[in-house]
Amino acid sequence: MAHPTGANRATVDEDESRTALPTALAEQFRTAGIRDFSIDDTDRAAYSSDASLFRLVPAAIVFPHDEEEVARVLSVARRLGVPITSRGAGTSIAGNAIGRGIVLDFSLHMNAVLDLDPDEQSAWVQSGCVHAHLQKQAKPHGLRFGPDPSTHTRCTIGGMIGNNACGPRALGYGRTGDNILALKIMLIDGTVVTLDGSDASTTFPRLHELVAQNLGTIRTNFGTFSRQVSGYGLESLLPENGFDVRRAFAGTEGTWGVIIAAKMRLVKDPSFTSAVVLGYEDMVAAAHDAPLLKDFPVAACEGLDSRMLDRVIDTKGAEAVPPLPEGAGWLVVELTGEDEAELETETQHLISESKSLDSAVLDAKAAAEVWAIRADGAGLVSRTPDGRDAHAGWEDSAVPVDHLGDYLHDLMELLEEHGLWGIPYGHFGDGCLHMRVDFPLEDPNGGQVMRDFMVAATKLVARYGGSVSGEHGDGRARSELLRLMYTPAALDLFSQVKRLFDPQHLLNPGVIVDPDALDESVRLTQLPLRDELPGTLAMAYEGESAGFASAVHRCTGVGKCRADSAAGGGIMCPSYQATRDERHSTRGRARVLQEMVSGDLLEPRWDSPEVHEALDLCLSCKACGTECPTGTDMSTYKAEVLHQTYKGRLRPMKHYSLGFLPQLARLVTPVAPVLNKVSGLPGLTTMAKKMAGIDVRRSIPQFASTTFRKWWTTTAEAAPKSRANAEVVLFADSWSNHFAPRILAAAVAVLEQAGVHVRVVDQTVCCGLPLISTGQLDAAKANLSETITALDATGDVPIIGVEPSCLATLKDDSLKLVADEASNRVADRVQTLAQYLLSIGAELPDLSGVEALVQPHCHQSAIFGNAADKELLARAGANTEFLGGCCGLAGNFGVEDGHYETSVAVAEVALLPALRKRGRAAGVEARTGSGAVADSGERLQVVLADGYSCRTQITDLSDAEGVSLAELLAWGWGLEPRR
Repeated sequence: MAHPTGANRATVDEDESRTALPTALAEQFRTAGIRDFSIDDTDRAAYSSDASLFRLVPAAIVFPHDEEEVARVLSVARRLGVPITSRGAGTSIAGNAIGRGIVLDFSLHMNAVLDLDPDEQSAWVQSGCVHAHLQKQAKPHGLRFGPDPSTHTRCTIGGMIGNNACGPRALGYGRTGDNILALKIMLIDGTVVTLDGSDASTTFPRLHELVAQNLGTIRTNFGTFSRQVSGYGLESLLPENGFDVRRAFAGTEGTWGVIIAAKMRLVKDPSFTSAVVLGYEDMVAAAHDAPLLKDFPVAACEGLDSRMLDRVIDTKGAEAVPPLPEGAGWLVVELTGEDEAELETETQHLISESKSLDSAVLDAKAAAEVWAIRADGAGLVSRTPDGRDAHAGWEDSAVPVDHLGDYLHDLMELLEEHGLWGIPYGHFGDGCLHMRVDFPLEDPNGGQVMRDFMVAATKLVARYGGSVSGEHGDGRARSELLRLMYTPAALDLFSQVKRLFDPQHLLNPGVIVDPDALDESVRLTQLPLRDELPGTLAMAYEGESAGFASAVHRCTGVGKCRADSAAGGGIMCPSYQATRDERHSTRGRARVLQEMVSGDLLEPRWDSPEVHEALDLCLSCKACGTECPTGTDMSTYKAEVLHQTYKGRLRPMKHYSLGFLPQLARLVTPVAPVLNKVSGLPGLTTMAKKMAGIDVRRSIPQFASTTFRKWWTTTAEAAPKSRANAEVVLFADSWSNHFAPRILAAAVAVLEQAGVHVRVVDQTVCCGLPLISTGQLDAAKANLSETITALDATGDVPIIGVEPSCLATLKDDSLKLVADEASNRVADRVQTLAQYLLSIGAELPDLSGVEALVQPHCHQSAIFGNAADKELLARAGANTEFLGGCCGLAGNFGVEDGHYETSVAVAEVALLPALRKRGRAAGVEARTGSGAVADSGERLQVVLADGYSCRTQITDLSDAEGVSLAELLAWGWGLEPRR
């Protein structure tokens, strides 16, 4: 190591970082009493990147519990000369939350709102406090924290201060730095300083003297417009600004000290808001109109490109995008006020003054949908229409808003000159432009292409008096470019200030001062350097240039998988929600897989222990495939890894016992009554569970005395039918057939009530999902191909089912595993029961006396969505509460030995608290036999869960009983399936 005291910067040799240093740090941490740290290769791989292009494998990750532990870690770092990088949610797009030394992750333990004072409108928070958590605490008081980045559901306040983050509403509320009331920081020597905006010249006399000697440089280089975030915000240190070190600290990216806590200003929520969308011919025309907004009470103004909406429609369907005015580019504007009539006048005035082609005032629902699309912008623009990756790098430039139109016009021409592609969007109201560019980083000259464009773009933005960074910070992406934006005197001043705070250059080296090269340590440039993994891929990776290897690089690190998605009705990522462990997030797993295919920390082996450790707690819920803006499909990647690992080898027993359960069920059906009795013998059952790899705390499902298929062929199919107006094929899935035939029978009754003729495929068919989730993809493909062939032979009528996971397999997995014309035809025909009933305009029963707590199945949420179920139940008059989050059982996951605790923890995110709140929730069948059980208001309480695994989890972990939508509708009609 070459970092003696007084050296220009601390460095960590690559070989040392991989071997000796982690061990040495672990020994030092144990001696110092650090309670939570890791040098595990799985964790180091998970933390090797953030939301940026860059990859730096840390020597160790520390999760400090308190200020004292931070001081001890800094002591170790000083003693060994090891760099320190502070990290919150790791959503940095510029690469300023990664490093080769010690990464301090504040999000796990130091994440609290310490104090909230509604009268003062302020809150003390720890560095790792998530923005959304602060907002949740402030909301009951009619307050909010003003700035709100698109990552507000998971970014931390400490990280926002580090970047001086802004977000859409900085136009109305200012940058993060503008909202700091006090700041508690730890300097590199362990000194703790609280900065409250008062003159800090006595605390930092050398800094005060340095500023006094460079007043001209500071006044002419810094603070020229609101989005000038690049470099250090030294304008806050001017005498006329009170030598405000507190504000100057914002945007230093962890290079001056470590943020322990902060006191943030809160603001009152506006009484009234108005959302307006202005449509333009293109984004340049929209940008030219942005200066108009300065004359109106605008809190936010975002530019939105039509191609972003195309991506949403491709992924989630046209219904996911609300109707917008004519145009190919839009300004989405939020106006606020305290007088509703006055706000309406301002809104109409804005529309009339704009040069838009068309306009619309959105209601609250449509506005929320548009803002959600904008929040996913970084992921939505991360791929070109023809499937190439588009990357960060030039994603955060800013100019004074009066120059935005001209700058954007010239920037788009520059892209064309360099043969590159990008979609512009972002904070048009204050001149900040976001964009992902399709740098060909996997080509031999890809790094040079990126460098050439970045240099040219910097010269362009500088000509317009702009900044290479408007809110994301410079990091490793743009720090090298500061020399093209600032004078030599300004750059020298940066170095002198940095040296005062960090003489050994231990704090986030490579950022702002003495920067890393912008094309150094770029993750994707390493992809071609690795040998291909052995074996022929089982899954089809459509649009992926290198199949699995490029698919795992879909993850750009935006970190939406770390958000509390359940609170908003989402699913992703259940294992992270339960563990709060980065390696058990979609992003963490993707980073480990990326390391396997294109890094050097892990070996390029399918059976890599680190990879299997990261994938072990993946529930294969499919949510990341649709909720992640980049479409990172971890359930597919997990199935591929398991398939390749065990191909031709002996597997764990649970793969056989659970993967082939549908086939075993068919074999043992003749002796089902005997098995049901045997399963009640405690000793024998416990031994059988252990042998099968099943957790002994799990219940064994009871076989039905009569399967649905037997009932259908012997009774129902032969029964006289009323005249039908339509026809469907009912997919009799294995789970419902053997364990819950009543649900399939209820579906038959409901469909026939709607005037639909029901057909069932003659041969026994199964989707093979348990084989897919256990990675037995050869067997799964054979099984699924047979099923596809049988279903394809039934014509072109809709295929309806009652088990969401099986329908999702036909709709989604078949296209990746079978991937032929027949699978596409079948997938196009598959619908949920609710979707089909709505499509034919079926009359619905009166459910106005029903209170339904609904646990959607993860696979339905991901592949079909829940809109049809919500609409159908609302039309029927039921009062519903749809839960977010996964039930936690997730097919075979929660049954497997070693997963029980995680399964229960996932259920505790949303399902179990909701069941306890309902208290007296019960199943329909239990209430409608001898008499319905009603609450004090005579409303019937129902726990609605279509998924077999969801109903099993509900039964195993509570006193409630789940019922299906088919059963509820049949009960509503007073129907009893024909016996």
